[in-house]
Amino acid sequence: MLTLMNGRPETNEGRLEKEIKCYDLLDGLGIPYQRLDHWPAVSMEVCGEIDKSLNAVICKNLFLSNRQETAFYLLMIPGDKPFKTKYLSAQLGVSRLSFGREEFMERFLDNTPGSATVLGLMNDTENRVQLVIDRDVLRHEFVGCHPCINTSSLRLRVSDVLEKLLPALRHNPILVELPWEQEAPCTNP
Repeated sequence: MLTLMNGRPETNEGRLEKEIKCYDLLDGLGIPYQRLDHWPAVSMEVCGEIDKSLNAVICKNLFLSNRQETAFYLLMIPGDKPFKTKYLSAQLGVSRLSFGREEFMERFLDNTPGSATVLGLMNDTENRVQLVIDRDVLRHEFVGCHPCINTSSLRLRVSDVLEKLLPALRHNPILVELPWEQEAPCTNP
């Protein structure tokens, strides 16, 4: 079992600048958090182990864009919830929604694949990325997210994200309700 620790690491040694920047932001806003250091979280299966120790909803954080690559979105959705672009596209009124290119995610959020996080919005000072939150995330007390690197995970209160973090970052989320059920398979009569 991984060890849940309060706050930032004791030293910055071996930590990336963008990770340290996350701790500085949270500390500066007076947002309490717990931290787990772990192996790289490169799949939702690995995140399941982290989830047991973190005791928070672990989100898939998906970086998306429209076909023209003029509108960008960061979707927070429970990790075990299926995702179909058509349901989100319909709620956002955006046709042809797809996964955004890595270069845009790095440019706007300073995140790399596997480390997309709501904390990356601190780097989006021009508000190029619209945060979208599935309402099921809001049904939990705590949310898990990366500090812009996938070798650590943080446990934050959902209320702190909504009431302190996002206002400080000047990002207003769009709330959506995505379905849990998969589409029924087609059958021939």
